[in-house]
Amino acid sequence: MRIEVPKHVKTGSPREPQALNRLMFAKLMPLLIIAYILSFLDRTNIALAKHHLDVDLGISAAAYGLGAGLFFLTYALSEIPSNLIMHKVGARFWIARIMVTWGLISAAMAFVQGETSFYVLRLLLGIAEAGLFPGVMLYLTYWFNREQRARATGYFLLGVCFANIIGGPVGAALMRMDGMLGWHGWQWMFLLEGLPAVAFAWVVWRKLPDRPSKAPWLSAEEARGIEQRIAQETEEGAGAGGHALKNWLTPQILLAIFVYFCHQITLYTVIFFLPSIISKYGDLRTIGVGLLAALPWIAAALGAVLIPRFATTPGRCRRLLVTGLLTMALGLGIASVSGPVFSLLGFCLSAVMFFVVQSIVFLYPASRLKGVALAGGLGFVNACGLLGGFVGPSVMGAIEMSTGNAMNGLKVITVVLVVAALSALRLRQGQEASHTSNEVGNPEASTR
Repeated sequence: MRIEVPKHVKTGSPREPQALNRLMFAKLMPLLIIAYILSFLDRTNIALAKHHLDVDLGISAAAYGLGAGLFFLTYALSEIPSNLIMHKVGARFWIARIMVTWGLISAAMAFVQGETSFYVLRLLLGIAEAGLFPGVMLYLTYWFNREQRARATGYFLLGVCFANIIGGPVGAALMRMDGMLGWHGWQWMFLLEGLPAVAFAWVVWRKLPDRPSKAPWLSAEEARGIEQRIAQETEEGAGAGGHALKNWLTPQILLAIFVYFCHQITLYTVIFFLPSIISKYGDLRTIGVGLLAALPWIAAALGAVLIPRFATTPGRCRRLLVTGLLTMALGLGIASVSGPVFSLLGFCLSAVMFFVVQSIVFLYPASRLKGVALAGGLGFVNACGLLGGFVGPSVMGAIEMSTGNAMNGLKVITVVLVVAALSALRLRQGQEASHTSNEVGNPEASTR
């Protein structure tokens, strides 16, 4: 049902910036969050199926880790072309297309027969889903200024939290359908979690405006004001050279990629291995594992809602980024050496900063690029960073197979995060003065 905004609202006096921000959050973020919830349900539900794939199909821990990671290879390779296409054809159409294809392929996971078909479908799922995250990062630059962008990104990343909170219990419930119509429970889970993405694509197509000038709930003056303000901020940060594709390879962009790579190693290792780690805490049923695995994601949701709103200046962004990475390292360090209770608390501590870090990292390339370079550059950053999504699960699976203890992999990741935190100290946004000797000691002084 189409809700028409009264004409006097659209043609009256422009609303105050705070009122406009609230309106944009209310109109855009629920659609984007739901899309990301469905995305993460479909890319990560194999975590619950890990044991069952081994028992029913003979897919080992090493093969599972490789299959989980293969998704990110094709996902990464397809990121840049996907984002460039979205920049040309518009967010509404392209995000809807992404949702239809990934939903169908995720549902097809129900028909996996062995390692080969498992690998093929994970590769295809990566191609289908590519472009959603960097596409939304690009899309948010059309609507929100620098002060609001980290907050908007944090809200969007709630989709990951909600997916992992509900994914365990819902997936466990669906797998209780084991034996119905001769299907395994994991087959029902893949089918019934994949098809909703196809249905929601229609909602995105109908309700998501490509940019402010296409929003029926904004007046022409309001839309023009938003777009002019964004354009001015972009020019301040990126300057005349912001359109150049060569800026993808500048030291600052490469540094942001490295930090993001380390973050993604951590995030996807936890996503894919947390349920199996928790299952070894004691004699737990699948539903119990799912409920306990949801706790770190509740912590992550709280962090995503409460903390990114403070990332309003370059100095605050940098401090929050470094603090977030060190907190993640501390949490995983605790988890790797503790018993069940403190191990779970360690995962929760680390998770608080998962999406604080991710929401801030993308501010750096967004502040230095514009136009086609921004569209492709965000895809490039996400593609390179997401290789961590391949490295993390693959190495974790190999370490578990060789040592018999997944916790040894967590110790390695703890060290990686400390290195990332030290590297993040050198990150600078585009609007900051460059090559200033006192930037580290006084980050606020570097702001123009």
